[in-house]
Amino acid sequence: MSMTARTETFPAHTPAVSQVFTTLLSHGPLTRLEAARRAGLSAAAVTKAVRPLLEARYLVEDADQEARPAPGRPANLVRVDGERALFIGVKVTGDEAIGVLTDLCCRIRLARRVPLADRETRAVLSSVADLTHELRAGADGLGLPVLGLGVAVSGDVDRAEGVVRYSPFLEWRDVPLAELTSLACGLPVIVDNDVRALTVAEQWFGAGVGLSDFAVVTVGAGIGCGLVVHGQVVAGAHGVAGEIGHVAVDPAGPPCHCGNRGCVEAIASETAIVARVREVTGRQVTCGADAVALAHQDVAGVREVYATAGEAIGRGIATVANLLGPERVIISGEGLAAYDLFAEHIRDAFTAAAFGSAAQCDVQIRPLPFEEWARGAAATAIQSFIAPDPRPSR
Repeated sequence: MSMTARTETFPAHTPAVSQVFTTLLSHGPLTRLEAARRAGLSAAAVTKAVRPLLEARYLVEDADQEARPAPGRPANLVRVDGERALFIGVKVTGDEAIGVLTDLCCRIRLARRVPLADRETRAVLSSVADLTHELRAGADGLGLPVLGLGVAVSGDVDRAEGVVRYSPFLEWRDVPLAELTSLACGLPVIVDNDVRALTVAEQWFGAGVGLSDFAVVTVGAGIGCGLVVHGQVVAGAHGVAGEIGHVAVDPAGPPCHCGNRGCVEAIASETAIVARVREVTGRQVTCGADAVALAHQDVAGVREVYATAGEAIGRGIATVANLLGPERVIISGEGLAAYDLFAEHIRDAFTAAAFGSAAQCDVQIRPLPFEEWARGAAATAIQSFIAPDPRPSR
């Protein structure tokens, strides 16, 4: 976390305050009694936690005419005031930065994209600073303060230190991105792995709300996986957990850049699909969009490439389900432009390879644009603001 002084701090003096606020953020509006039940706290603890949040206007109270515990005595609903503050989230890809301005409830108010002149750290910082400046100008127009910036990058990211240890798409090693971005943008900055950031957004605001165990699998340039176990986003002892892309599903399959053969990523990543389509068609296929177009034109052999990719993803997900027994697996990512080509194969292979009750896991396929990944980055900034430096579950 960068050490830039905040213009404002969240009035969370105890873990209970953060817990109650997070519960209301994901499930609200709720009565105090309902909030206590969901947060696993006493009604008295919730009343005590809510008081400073109401005073600081992070929460507001509305009389609920529906819930009347006694005649003439309406129970009051408490909810987060989304208009209280704004946050910025930025997702950095190999060739552009995608930014969103969100409110405190992580609803997108503005979205912008800027190309990266090149992948060198200074060029990327300059693009992120331009994007942030543009979004802050939008925030000024709304008359609301921006209280934090989240940046999501693929690869091995040390969130606690704010350092990108290794990002293959950007070709970065040991870049102190939180500190550099904070100096360039003048905001408190949290940096996280992009898949983990997307997982936080799904946990708090998306398809993972209310679930204590679920996985997010992303399909695109690489194959990523975010895990939530017992309500905690798992970071792994060395920042690596849920490396589904390197589960070997075909020992006789193509070689992977990790040194093994037949990894999910070596079969189902966009690069692997494009290379295989080029091979089976003999055509100049340069990107995923070209490959998808050929599949939709029913060019011989192309649909089979997607079928094989879908099977590999389905088997990889079954491995996660067999090990962890998640309630739900959310499949997402920019590679899902092609999801109609392999969704059925993912489901079939998952069902065939999932063992026993793991096969009952709810598999949801949600194609999401990059703006949703940027929203994930904003969610990590909101999370960090509410509970500074949460140590991820290891």
